[in-house]
Amino acid sequence: MIRFGTNPIAWANDYDPSIGAHIPTALILDEAGRQIGFDGIENGHRWPDDPEALRALLAGYGLRFVSGWYSSELLTRTVADEIAAVQGHLAKLKHNGCKVCIVCETSNAIHCEAERPMRERPMLSAAGMHAFGARLEAFAAYLAGEGVTLVYHHHMGTIIETPEDIDALMAATGPHVQLLFDAGHCAFGGGDPEAVLRRHIGRVRHFHAKNIRPDVVHRARTEEMSFLQAVRAGAFTVPGDQEGGVDFAPLMRILKAAGYDGWIVIEAEQDPRRCNPLMYQTLGLATLKRLARASGLM
Repeated sequence: MIRFGTNPIAWANDYDPSIGAHIPTALILDEAGRQIGFDGIENGHRWPDDPEALRALLAGYGLRFVSGWYSSELLTRTVADEIAAVQGHLAKLKHNGCKVCIVCETSNAIHCEAERPMRERPMLSAAGMHAFGARLEAFAAYLAGEGVTLVYHHHMGTIIETPEDIDALMAATGPHVQLLFDAGHCAFGGGDPEAVLRRHIGRVRHFHAKNIRPDVVHRARTEEMSFLQAVRAGAFTVPGDQEGGVDFAPLMRILKAAGYDGWIVIEAEQDPRRCNPLMYQTLGLATLKRLARASGLM
């Protein structure tokens, strides 16, 4: 069953909490659930950590908890230490019936460092990727035993950013490590979203419908912006934005052909003072539903 979700980062930014700090939490949930009509929402820094308190809060607005980002540090700690570290997050996922755990390695990531240009992002050697993949697979096997699938989030400013990185990670892992495919991060990382999704659709278990503004992305690269500077400049947007560079129609068709069954989430961080979240998220959801119906996905 296809469900459509959003992420509170469109209203209140997790990387820079000053962005959207003026927006009340109740307004975020009211717009996402009651006004726009999303089925669920991902984690955000405003939500309570207590699993039941989280469920009750979201349910009051007609929303389910989709899943949430988990920052792994498998390059610097053991699998056993990672398993110990994930327990609080895992309890939140299981209590709320979440099927996936969104994981990204952040031990050496620079996506939260406001002044470091993206060209300084970390990279792994072939041997390093092999070793990391083995640890990630072991961690994913543990999560699978708990009834939750690890979906890896390729992300700007981290060790898995480019299409080549995604290919290498998929080759170094399996069968327990699955993929969160993010159309915007794929395009920003130099990939063709349609080609990358087609190549790895067999392991995609979560989908982020993030769009990019190509002119801003180009400027971010040429001016050596940091990831946060690119976000503030408007690098990301929603499906359906005429300034956007990602065509979501073929992506919906690929999901349909593969029998995709899961969440499609609009995770497009923008400055809400410049891009009204109610307007942009409404546009994004309407666009995705139209394309999903046209493809037969729903």
